[in-house]
Amino acid sequence: MDDSRTASCKSCIKVYLCSNPEDSVVERRALRENVFPRLREHCRHTYGLDFKVIDPYEASDPRTGPDQQTRQKLLQACRESSDGPYLVALVGAQYGAVCLPSQVEVSEFHRLLQVCQRAGISTRALEKAYLRDENTIPPSFCLQRQTHIHTQLHPDKQVRRNHQVHTHTHTQCALDTDLRFALENCPRRDIKRCLVYVNKISNGRGQSEGEDQPPKEPNVIPHLPQALSDDSLLSQLCDYFLPSVVTSCQLLVYTTTSECDPRHGYTPARRRSYAEGLCQQLYSDLLALIDSSVAMGMGKSVSSPHSDDALTREQAEQEELCSLYSRLYDNDRPEEEEVRSYLEQRDTQHPLVVVGGPCTGKTVLLAHCAQQVDGVRSWLSNMDPVVIIRFTSLSVNLSPRHLLSSLCYQIAHRYNRNPEPSSRDPNPTLPQLRHNLSSLLSLCPTPKQPLVLILDGLDQAWTVSGPQTIKCLPSPLPPNIKLMLSISPTRTNTHHTLELHFPQSSSAVFGVSRCCVSVELGPVEGRECVRMLAALLEGSGRRVTSGQQGVMNMALISCPLTLYARLLHRHASLWSSGTHQKHKVTDETLPVGVHSSITVFLVHLEEKHGLVLVSRALSYVTLSRTGLTEAELSDLLSSDDAVLAGYVSASEPPPSKFRVPEVEVERLLLDLKGFLVKRSVAGSHVLFWVSRHFGLVVCERYLSSWEMREEMHTAMADYFNGRWAYGRAKPLVISQNTGLNQPGPVPDTARMKKYIDRQPLGQPYVFNSKPSSSSSSPSSEHVRVNLRKLLELPYHLKESGRLEELVRGLMMSLEFHQAMLRAGLLGDLVTLLEDWEREGASQLIFPRERALLACILRDSACLLWNSPIELSMVMKVRLLPFLGLCPELEGYAEEVTQGIKKRGSGLGVVLSPAPSTVPSTQCLFPEARQCAVTDAAGTVSGTVVVIQSDGSALVWRGREAEELKLSCEPALRFISVRGSGTFILLSTQCNTQLLWDVTGTTCFQDVLSLEGQESNSDQHSSTIVEGFLMCDDRMCVWWKGLSYVSVSEVSTSRHLTRLQCQNTVRSVSFPPTGQFVYCGQEKGTVSIFDTSRGTLTAICSSPAESSVISVILSEDEREMSCVDSRGHVLLWCVATKTDPKLLKECCSGSSHFEFINTDLSEESCILLVCKTQEIILWDTCDWEQWDHFRAPQGKAFSQALLAQDGQLILASLEACPSVLVWRMTTGQCVLSLDAGSPSQPLSLLKMDSVLSVVTQNGHLTTWDSDVICAAAMVPRTGAGVREVVLEPMGERFYVLDGSEILWRWRLQTGSPETHFLHDGPVEKLCLSPDGSHLVSLSGEDVYVWRSDTGQNLHRIHGSRATEVLITSNGHIGVCVSQHGLSRVWKLASGAVVCNIHLYLADAQVSPESTFLLGRRHGDLLAVSLWSGTVSKRFSCSERYERSTVVAFRTLPEHPDFVIVMAASGSVYTWKVTEETVCRQFLLPQMFLCQPQVFHMSSDGSFALLSTDDDLITLLDLPHARLCRVKAQGPVLKVCMDDSGRYAVYICHPPAQDNGCACDLHTKPLLAVVRLADGGRLGRLCLCKTPTALAVSEELCVYVGFQDGSVGVYSISDITGRGGATPLNYVATSNTADIKSNFICHIHVVSRC
Repeated sequence: MDDSRTASCKSCIKVYLCSNPEDSVVERRALRENVFPRLREHCRHTYGLDFKVIDPYEASDPRTGPDQQTRQKLLQACRESSDGPYLVALVGAQYGAVCLPSQVEVSEFHRLLQVCQRAGISTRALEKAYLRDENTIPPSFCLQRQTHIHTQLHPDKQVRRNHQVHTHTHTQCALDTDLRFALENCPRRDIKRCLVYVNKISNGRGQSEGEDQPPKEPNVIPHLPQALSDDSLLSQLCDYFLPSVVTSCQLLVYTTTSECDPRHGYTPARRRSYAEGLCQQLYSDLLALIDSSVAMGMGKSVSSPHSDDALTREQAEQEELCSLYSRLYDNDRPEEEEVRSYLEQRDTQHPLVVVGGPCTGKTVLLAHCAQQVDGVRSWLSNMDPVVIIRFTSLSVNLSPRHLLSSLCYQIAHRYNRNPEPSSRDPNPTLPQLRHNLSSLLSLCPTPKQPLVLILDGLDQAWTVSGPQTIKCLPSPLPPNIKLMLSISPTRTNTHHTLELHFPQSSSAVFGVSRCCVSVELGPVEGRECVRMLAALLEGSGRRVTSGQQGVMNMALISCPLTLYARLLHRHASLWSSGTHQKHKVTDETLPVGVHSSITVFLVHLEEKHGLVLVSRALSYVTLSRTGLTEAELSDLLSSDDAVLAGYVSASEPPPSKFRVPEVEVERLLLDLKGFLVKRSVAGSHVLFWVSRHFGLVVCERYLSSWEMREEMHTAMADYFNGRWAYGRAKPLVISQNTGLNQPGPVPDTARMKKYIDRQPLGQPYVFNSKPSSSSSSPSSEHVRVNLRKLLELPYHLKESGRLEELVRGLMMSLEFHQAMLRAGLLGDLVTLLEDWEREGASQLIFPRERALLACILRDSACLLWNSPIELSMVMKVRLLPFLGLCPELEGYAEEVTQGIKKRGSGLGVVLSPAPSTVPSTQCLFPEARQCAVTDAAGTVSGTVVVIQSDGSALVWRGREAEELKLSCEPALRFISVRGSGTFILLSTQCNTQLLWDVTGTTCFQDVLSLEGQESNSDQHSSTIVEGFLMCDDRMCVWWKGLSYVSVSEVSTSRHLTRLQCQNTVRSVSFPPTGQFVYCGQEKGTVSIFDTSRGTLTAICSSPAESSVISVILSEDEREMSCVDSRGHVLLWCVATKTDPKLLKECCSGSSHFEFINTDLSEESCILLVCKTQEIILWDTCDWEQWDHFRAPQGKAFSQALLAQDGQLILASLEACPSVLVWRMTTGQCVLSLDAGSPSQPLSLLKMDSVLSVVTQNGHLTTWDSDVICAAAMVPRTGAGVREVVLEPMGERFYVLDGSEILWRWRLQTGSPETHFLHDGPVEKLCLSPDGSHLVSLSGEDVYVWRSDTGQNLHRIHGSRATEVLITSNGHIGVCVSQHGLSRVWKLASGAVVCNIHLYLADAQVSPESTFLLGRRHGDLLAVSLWSGTVSKRFSCSERYERSTVVAFRTLPEHPDFVIVMAASGSVYTWKVTEETVCRQFLLPQMFLCQPQVFHMSSDGSFALLSTDDDLITLLDLPHARLCRVKAQGPVLKVCMDDSGRYAVYICHPPAQDNGCACDLHTKPLLAVVRLADGGRLGRLCLCKTPTALAVSEELCVYVGFQDGSVGVYSISDITGRGGATPLNYVATSNTADIKSNFICHIHVVSRC
């Protein structure tokens, strides 16, 4: 792997704390309590890394500390795995107790005894402490464990003197030994990751202490060199060794000299003071080392928001697994040559299958072969093969869809090809993936660059469907492809699938075309296992005696497996040749078999580390979804009461903060090394079992009960949810009488709870790699996603049975969704929401809410792939319109709102407009080989069956389509399908009908074969079923073109009777009573049969002789309504079945259109009759025609249905790929449902609460009916919104749509509350300042209304007005006319005040209600509202220049002033009362004002001048500068709030490189900019065409749309900072040259 893949291999900071345990108790405790937790949080939240400190003496009893060999292993592990500092040493004033050597060679030990004897020293203690062991290499005397523990801190003087006698030197203490091991012969780069703190103490013992000390025993032996004292040894360490390392390798050493009072010595207060200083210095030093070591690498390992990176990461993980398993290949297998021969053979179109039982090494063999091809390249050396290997049982996502998606991505990536467009679907179907994979396998591999595809463990994973995956592989294999699989011989289902998919797959003959090559992998030869075991023992410095070897040989013969040999190595490593009985090795004591050997190994671990620690630790690892990191395992064990209780002293109260010592966990992991290994998962190194059999034994031994598994899953869910993090203490039950963890029952009165902070890691969804106080919502570039939480938490919530918490807390959580998107796991998120029912969760847990979220995410995937931070925006647009339907998602919407508050700015949604699209819950694509669809039917449960032109049938019971295959020969061919209730009836070409109850547990469990009553009739053999009905256990079936109805008993498949009619049967009614059957026929007849007797009781005939296409019975069966093909209805009284009477004949008007179908809504008593050119609606209560709808011009209906109790009509049109939705009450077409295919819909299927559309090319799309209704019933006007006029208080607003109706909406309800009817289209509207009066213009008439009551006060006829105005005091109205007199009249009475003879363009009333201002002939006039005469005039030509006035605005906050814009670019301030003029600016030509855009704030601070493509120009008057805002695309509409703080604009989105044509990428955007600093507050995709824009004083943005709906959005700007993109300011200059697009000339003339 390259460097980019291995950049994040080290995923923790692991520090070894080296110290003298007796001389550092205070310092180590201070560090544990004050420094290490802070560093854990820093590493966790800044870099997403774990921080661990291994203190070998952390346990409450230091005498249980590890021996020298174990300490060195711990230290070496820290050096190799730490991504930063790995050693901290504390050197104090005491040298420490010596550590005796754990092993002394036999010859050296004998010399030692001889020297001691000659010196006259007793060797009894030495011989007792050491025992000879022939199993070591070379044979040695080994120190007994009990002696080591004792002598490490309090060595027996005689034993120590014995060693000094022999070596003529000294034995080092643990501190000295560890330091020299860590620093001697160590690379300089590693030494720079070490910190050493030396504390020298002067006068540390004090006078009193020195006087009371007994004289020291001289450490001298006669006739031998003098031994060094502890002070001399300490001096050598501090004054010679450490300085030499500082000089040569720049080791960082801090030396502190503590000057003590000679009278008191080194007091506890002085020690605490030193400890405080040490904490400060160590924290600073470690922080600097961590930041410098990790920060550079973190830039590469920050999680990217692209799913491609997630797939790349997964590919690297699989390659790492391949390397790991290949290193376990210890024995050359003869099967290796068979694999090589297969790979080197050309033009093979068949796979190679490695078949072997458990533990035979299938995975290791395939990994080794992959390395030979792609690693060392010893195979296929003349080619450049592409090797892709997948260990499917070890993948994070085990679904077949994810496996195939990953394979498609890897193949495309390795061959540098762009993936298929459909691969961007976050949750593609298997047919899609099968097509993509086949396409890639056909196009990519070449003879020079073949593809070697290896799939291991398809039959091992619990949720991977091996057969499904095999079926998606092409058969036969395309050229230049080698496929290798591994399966177990016991998996018969997988074997059977291979036989069917690859013909002759059971053949083991090599080289046969189109068959599988089978490689049988058996046990390893016994001598190979013996050789392997000997090599393992030699590598660990051990050997076995001849007697032990014999026992081992017998065991390996009985179980010749490599895993068993490795387990025997662990057992043999513990053997000793001592004389004790426990060291004897016999056939009875040696376990035989893998599982037995694992069990014995676990028993040894329990004896060494304790049953509770071992069982809990191994159970947590086994129950995890992807494995656990070391830090996670330590946290879980610390949070486990049973484990923690074993480390709390029973005699002392437990501290408030306490954890399981890290060294205990590390020692356990050292003993598990080789079996519990590390692998990379989602950027972290996790522990996992190298063989799944360890997990099986752990489950059998420790997790046999479901209650235990559920308890541990609950603990893991709490941990990954952060329940006990951030200082939240967890209670621990303490026994006051017997202490903690004591055997025997404890009465409740003797128990108490102690709350202890276990200090587990925090579990946020994201870690800030660059924390910033100015941004509470970091962008994707500055966050690292907590992938461990995303992967583990959902799994453990499910396994612990906390399904509601899973759905509410994760599946319906915006924070969880954002994290999944940032991690590139959009597809996994959609799968989690859509497919959870398949994984065992109840479908009753908010299925609609989850389906809606999944639909929104899938439909928005094109945007969210690359911009996950846009999730909030997408949900504002797509989710909020459906909150009323899904109240459980209100918490999700609240998270969106809270996100705006946290950011301090943004755009919120006050009123959602009608959605542009309706999310489809399922969208299924057909396979490439499918034929056209000829028929389709559905059931109330949602199952859909379609018939294809080739006679095959497809069944959809979810997102996947399955071909319907029956085990019969020859294969059946289907010609039609019908549905009724929960039943499906299939007609075949061989005159049989198959009945299927889809609610059965097995497909076609209940199959009814009904032979035709005239099987030899040519007429019957050529017909298909027209329909069928079920009533209890009876079924009525009628056929096309036949004149009889067959009644049968379903349970017995027995034919009951045949009902013969006069004419061809077209419709049947079979009421619930089941006694009578009503058969509608051609020629207008209806026959009534008594099924109990099988006799005809009556015939009803219509004189029109039109076919009866529907028979409807009343609830009491006393009335019968017959609908004929003309659309007419005949009402019959059938109370007397033998004598029916015609009651009423209802005609529908036109009868020449072709009949299509009918649909009945019993709830609303409406019958729909669909014809090609019209839809007729009948009221079934009184059978009157209620309404009718014509087809759009040039179109014809193909099918129509009623929805939502008759509120909506859904219809498909010929040559139209969409389904149109009409609102029944208004007749307005409110929605267009995209069927997702260019093909025309074949069938509309209304099933329970869903609507499904099947197209002619086999595309099925399904919508939730309630979701359709929610979208269709959103309030809207009858036409596109032209203008939105706001009331001053913002509670209500008025909408003009160009019709005769003026709508008033209430913002609180979000719907129109009343309307004002006019005689013609409403053109203009004006509100009085207090909102009490409303003046509207319609045609040439002016209407005056009371806005609160809707009363029309006046109507001024023939005003010929083009504009209406109201003065600011609300007393006077003005009608401005271009071709007549402009009238000024009193609003209350309508009396004319005066007439104005001049036409004033852009007329405005002055703020003081004195003048009417307007442009005329290039001048600005002020006309008196009392006399109608011109009182004031402003003319540019009379003053500074020959120009004309193009725009002006009054200033409400400065009523005497008017801002005037001239055509030349001059900006004037005109004081109307004094008629004084001040020329402010001269605008450059490129920034001239556009009158239709010009708008001024009420205080005159900002002016909106113009728009030019994607640029908006504003004028900042107080600062004398021009400002330009660059929009995302061409600006459509722009406005500014009256206060001049914000600019709101609507623009087209930028063009997309990927050619996406969805609403999110093609429809306009709404954006808001803060004018003070140019900060972009937020944006929203409107997803449809806007037609009006307005901003209220309350900072609400009103957007009118073409479909008649209105959206209201709130501007939030709490903090006024953060996330701002500065405006491009145009500098003030006297030069005329333009240096850039944003620099131009502004000439300041004067200032008022």
